[in-house]
Amino acid sequence: MPHQKKTGLLLSILEAQPVIPVIRISDLSKAAPLARALAAGGLPAIEITLRTPEALDAIRLVIDEVPEAIVGAGTILSASQFDKTAAAGARFIVSPGATIELLDAARSSDVPFLPGAATPSEIMSMREEGYSVLKFFPAEQSGGIAYLKALASPLAGIRFCPTGGVSPANAGQYLALSNVVCVGGSWVAPDDLVEKEDWDSITDLARKAAELALSA
Repeated sequence: MPHQKKTGLLLSILEAQPVIPVIRISDLSKAAPLARALAAGGLPAIEITLRTPEALDAIRLVIDEVPEAIVGAGTILSASQFDKTAAAGARFIVSPGATIELLDAARSSDVPFLPGAATPSEIMSMREEGYSVLKFFPAEQSGGIAYLKALASPLAGIRFCPTGGVSPANAGQYLALSNVVCVGGSWVAPDDLVEKEDWDSITDLARKAAELALSA
């Protein structure tokens, strides 16, 4: 698939909601109810991180059992992980950075890739590879809102999904930036609510996050 078409597919997902929930699954029984709760609140696109042994199975399970969910895979660190999550059915793949191996895997796949970049040189390197939509991570620790605002003019045409330290307190400010397409965050699915299986509260958090687009 041409790179431009994959970028279009990625943007169709990221532009549809202001917040992409970043979730960590360690109990498979909670994967589908969590995805349903987030989708019910207006956040169907989710990023399941490969930080647990259960992550790949969780991706497959949510795809099978929650048709309204748009399941992505995150914290992808190698070409092998890229290939495994693509084979599992991930609709988009996210990495905190980018390597030659990862870029090669993405090039030969039809699954859209959201690579991470934080410095001007990294962003320019991704631009040369054809990427115009990037993950900005770790957002707050890398300079946050002021930093992204400073990048907007010299690196025009590049849009970001800031993740890392983004919260209800600052998400609106990120979303107001011209070069931010959406933000990633885990606050919509906090561990304590997942552990208690308090899906109604998670749906409420997702609904509030989905409404951020209206005020940004």
